[in-house]
Amino acid sequence: MWVKKGVVYKPDGSLPHSLSHAQVPFAYKHKDFLRVYFSSRDASGQSRPTFIDVDYEDPSKILYIHDKPILELGGPGEYDETGAMPAWFVDMPNGDIWLYYTGWNRTHNSYRLSMGLAVSHDGGLTFEKMFKGPIMDRSIQNPIWAAQPSVIREDDGTWRMWYISGHKCEYIHGYPEPFYRGQSATSKDGIHWDISDIPTLDFDDFLHAVGRPSVFKEDGIYKMYYSYRHTRDYRTDRNQSYRLGYAESTDGENWERKDNLVGIGKSDNPEDFDYQMINYANYYEHNGKKYLLYNGNGFGAAGFAYAVWED
Repeated sequence: MWVKKGVVYKPDGSLPHSLSHAQVPFAYKHKDFLRVYFSSRDASGQSRPTFIDVDYEDPSKILYIHDKPILELGGPGEYDETGAMPAWFVDMPNGDIWLYYTGWNRTHNSYRLSMGLAVSHDGGLTFEKMFKGPIMDRSIQNPIWAAQPSVIREDDGTWRMWYISGHKCEYIHGYPEPFYRGQSATSKDGIHWDISDIPTLDFDDFLHAVGRPSVFKEDGIYKMYYSYRHTRDYRTDRNQSYRLGYAESTDGENWERKDNLVGIGKSDNPEDFDYQMINYANYYEHNGKKYLLYNGNGFGAAGFAYAVWED
């Protein structure tokens, strides 16, 4: 089971680009330290990616806090005009780092999400968009939007992606709430994607939205941590809000939910950082140990924490 070790980081409000939120943390390995990328918000509530560096053995020991965004927002009318949220980082053979990210567009009464791709030539300190437009957007397969991919480049050169796909909106308490499920896709170059018709994680009576899949391979099996919630009152009712799930697949396309094996849940203490919700997990390993980064209350407003797996 996962043993919670406590909160790692929450913005203190001293940086203009990072006044609040440390959302969707991603563990990126360096030789001597762990870099954690995440999404933070400015005074307008717009998201930008940034990072901190932490100690491998004790991730709560912060070594460095970056003082600026690593990627700027798009220009007027572009898919990432009002927000950019990091999703996945991939090391390329030439030393570049590719960043798959979610671009935000505020609409008249809701928002639209699209999937962007950026590249870093300086080891991940700065990124620039590879294309002016998104690599995946609303479409026949993604009627409302597409966002937050998890990406693996296989040994045979095939790229695989698992992401969240918006399928409908319904007005609830006067606000258009989106319903989104898990979807998968494959690619030959990591840019142009063929979307599977088989849902990775389909809707059910409770699962109305899937948050941020985190996929890895272990002993030839694809494994995924994800978060899921109901659509009604999920912001205020902890029984409806995000909790973590776990699934497995032998082929990367057909998945079996095994939520009973997730090994971690919300706290029972109303004072804790993850009492209201637990979400947006990212799995990684170091020196034979298994770690999980995750958000708690407020969709990342309470910062992110880490847990260590113990048999």
